[in-house]
Amino acid sequence: MSYSVGQVAAFAGVTVRTLHHYDRSGLLSPSARSRAGYRLYDDGDLARLQQVLFYRELGFSLDEIATILKDPQADALEHLRARQRRLGEEIARLQRLAEVAERAIEVQQTGVSLTPEERFEVFGEITFDLSYATEAQLKWADSEGQRESMARAAAHTKEDWRLLMREAAAWRAELLAAFDDGEPADGERAMDLAEEHRLHISRWFTSCPPDMHRRIADDVVADPRAFALVV
Repeated sequence: MSYSVGQVAAFAGVTVRTLHHYDRSGLLSPSARSRAGYRLYDDGDLARLQQVLFYRELGFSLDEIATILKDPQADALEHLRARQRRLGEEIARLQRLAEVAERAIEVQQTGVSLTPEERFEVFGEITFDLSYATEAQLKWADSEGQRESMARAAAHTKEDWRLLMREAAAWRAELLAAFDDGEPADGERAMDLAEEHRLHISRWFTSCPPDMHRRIADDVVADPRAFALVV
């Protein structure tokens, strides 16, 4: 049975122009012509078109496809393995780019109004998961405390952030030292550190009464991402 170029285009989901191009390039020439000179494709032509479209979907160029189909003995499997390796590399590259974009969005949502160079200077190469900050922003977007925190964070200067980060680093060192010393969680030293943390939040972000601080502590215990931001 023979099919017109329009029928084949409809079957395959390609344009008539594409089939004309495949014909001119020798990649897929119809097996027959009508008396009027129109292209006619048979079942063998459709099978070859299916192969062409399969390789195109995998990203092979038309020249590469022609090479594969030219020789029935060609090692198509090796071509496919090479393409699989390249696709794997491209997927990994795109995944890295997606992660970079995600981090950029998350950092923007923290309200830090610094240039990229200033951010790196103040924060260094941040390696922890900032998605917690993004989720917190979405979760508490309508709360007065969150709005105040974001507004104050956006207003901090580079020197403010330097001082804030030094304070946080010193507090973190004291916390880890207390842990290493085996201090009890309800002991005086731990309570003093907890109060320092509460005052740090109040000083730099938003008023943090004890009940709010307890909610923050609950998040730290429940979510490893929040814990990583603290320690």
